[in-house]
Amino acid sequence: MLKKTIKYTDFDGNEREETFYFNLTQAEVTELELSTEGGLSAKIQKIIEAKDNSTIIEMFKDIIGRSYGEKSPDGKLFVKSKEVRDAFMQTQAYSDLFMELATNPDAAAAFVSGIIPANLPSKS
Repeated sequence: MLKKTIKYTDFDGNEREETFYFNLTQAEVTELELSTEGGLSAKIQKIIEAKDNSTIIEMFKDIIGRSYGEKSPDGKLFVKSKEVRDAFMQTQAYSDLFMELATNPDAAAAFVSGIIPANLPSKS
Protein backbone atom coordinates (compact mmCIF):
# COMPACT_ATOMS: atom_id res chain seq x y z
CA MET A 1 0.00 0.00 0.00
CA LEU A 2 1.22 3.45 -0.88
CA LYS A 3 0.52 6.25 1.57
CA LYS A 4 1.03 9.59 -0.19
CA THR A 5 0.76 13.01 1.39
CA ILE A 6 -0.18 15.65 -1.16
CA LYS A 7 -0.05 19.41 -0.65
CA TYR A 8 -2.47 21.25 -2.90
CA THR A 9 -4.65 24.32 -3.15
CA ASP A 10 -8.39 23.55 -3.12
CA PHE A 11 -10.99 25.29 -5.27
CA ASP A 12 -11.59 27.94 -2.59
CA GLY A 13 -7.91 28.88 -2.65
CA ASN A 14 -7.12 27.14 0.67
CA GLU A 15 -3.81 25.34 0.96
CA ARG A 16 -4.33 21.78 2.14
CA GLU A 17 -2.19 18.79 3.00
CA GLU A 18 -3.89 15.41 3.02
CA THR A 19 -2.80 11.80 3.07
CA PHE A 20 -4.20 9.53 0.38
CA TYR A 21 -3.93 5.75 0.01
CA PHE A 22 -3.34 3.69 -3.11
CA ASN A 23 -3.19 -0.08 -3.40
CA LEU A 24 -3.72 -2.96 -5.76
CA THR A 25 -4.29 -6.38 -4.26
CA GLN A 26 -2.67 -9.51 -5.63
CA ALA A 27 -6.06 -10.48 -7.09
CA GLU A 28 -6.43 -7.09 -8.83
CA VAL A 29 -2.93 -7.26 -10.32
CA THR A 30 -3.55 -10.81 -11.52
CA GLU A 31 -6.87 -9.76 -13.07
CA LEU A 32 -5.17 -6.87 -14.89
CA GLU A 33 -2.35 -9.13 -16.06
CA LEU A 34 -4.69 -11.87 -17.34
CA SER A 35 -7.25 -9.53 -18.93
CA THR A 36 -4.64 -7.75 -21.07
CA GLU A 37 -3.42 -9.47 -24.21
CA GLY A 38 0.23 -10.40 -23.66
CA GLY A 39 -0.04 -9.27 -20.05
CA LEU A 40 -0.13 -5.82 -18.52
CA SER A 41 3.65 -5.61 -18.12
CA ALA A 42 4.23 -6.33 -21.81
CA LYS A 43 1.56 -3.81 -22.81
CA ILE A 44 3.12 -1.10 -20.67
CA GLN A 45 6.55 -1.80 -22.15
CA LYS A 46 5.20 -1.62 -25.74
CA ILE A 47 3.46 1.69 -25.04
CA ILE A 48 6.60 3.18 -23.49
CA GLU A 49 8.78 2.00 -26.38
CA ALA A 50 6.29 3.41 -28.92
CA LYS A 51 6.17 6.70 -26.98
CA ASP A 52 2.38 6.65 -27.29
CA ASN A 53 1.67 9.59 -24.98
CA SER A 54 -2.13 9.49 -25.24
CA THR A 55 -2.20 5.83 -24.22
CA ILE A 56 0.31 6.44 -21.42
CA ILE A 57 -1.92 9.22 -20.07
CA GLU A 58 -5.01 6.99 -20.16
CA MET A 59 -3.09 4.21 -18.45
CA PHE A 60 -1.98 6.52 -15.60
CA LYS A 61 -5.55 7.74 -15.15
CA ASP A 62 -6.75 4.12 -15.00
CA ILE A 63 -4.02 2.99 -12.58
CA ILE A 64 -4.60 5.92 -10.22
CA GLY A 65 -8.36 5.33 -10.31
CA ARG A 66 -8.07 1.57 -9.78
CA SER A 67 -5.65 1.92 -6.89
CA TYR A 68 -7.21 4.81 -4.93
CA GLY A 69 -9.28 3.96 -1.88
CA GLU A 70 -10.13 4.91 1.67
CA LYS A 71 -8.88 2.77 4.51
CA SER A 72 -11.38 1.94 7.26
CA PRO A 73 -10.42 3.11 10.76
CA ASP A 74 -9.87 -0.49 11.89
CA GLY A 75 -7.70 -1.30 8.85
CA LYS A 76 -9.90 -4.21 7.75
CA LEU A 77 -11.31 -2.56 4.64
CA PHE A 78 -9.91 -0.60 1.74
CA VAL A 79 -12.99 0.88 0.08
CA LYS A 80 -12.66 1.47 -3.66
CA SER A 81 -16.18 2.26 -4.75
CA LYS A 82 -17.04 4.31 -7.82
CA GLU A 83 -18.21 7.14 -5.55
CA VAL A 84 -14.94 7.19 -3.57
CA ARG A 85 -12.87 7.09 -6.75
CA ASP A 86 -14.91 9.76 -8.53
CA ALA A 87 -14.78 12.10 -5.53
CA PHE A 88 -10.98 11.84 -5.37
CA MET A 89 -10.58 12.32 -9.12
CA GLN A 90 -12.48 15.60 -8.88
CA THR A 91 -9.97 17.15 -6.47
CA GLN A 92 -6.94 19.29 -7.18
CA ALA A 93 -4.91 16.68 -5.27
CA TYR A 94 -5.70 14.17 -8.05
CA SER A 95 -4.74 16.69 -10.71
CA ASP A 96 -1.45 17.45 -8.98
CA LEU A 97 -0.67 13.73 -8.56
CA PHE A 98 -1.56 13.00 -12.17
CA MET A 99 0.72 15.79 -13.43
CA GLU A 100 3.55 14.57 -11.23
CA LEU A 101 3.28 11.02 -12.59
CA ALA A 102 2.83 12.18 -16.19
CA THR A 103 5.90 14.43 -16.13
CA ASN A 104 8.30 12.63 -13.80
CA PRO A 105 9.30 9.07 -14.80
CA ASP A 106 10.97 8.43 -11.42
CA ALA A 107 7.82 9.45 -9.53
CA ALA A 108 5.72 7.27 -11.86
CA ALA A 109 7.97 4.25 -11.29
CA ALA A 110 7.91 4.78 -7.50
CA PHE A 111 4.11 5.10 -7.56
CA VAL A 112 3.61 1.87 -9.50
CA SER A 113 6.11 0.04 -7.28
CA GLY A 114 4.33 1.35 -4.20
CA ILE A 115 0.87 0.12 -5.19
CA ILE A 116 1.93 -3.40 -6.22
CA PRO A 117 1.80 -5.96 -3.39
CA ALA A 118 5.20 -6.95 -2.02
CA ASN A 119 4.12 -10.60 -1.89
CA LEU A 120 3.29 -10.75 -5.59
CA PRO A 121 4.80 -13.94 -7.02
CA SER A 122 7.27 -13.29 -9.80
CA LYS A 123 6.87 -14.83 -13.22
CA SER A 124 9.25 -17.68 -13.91
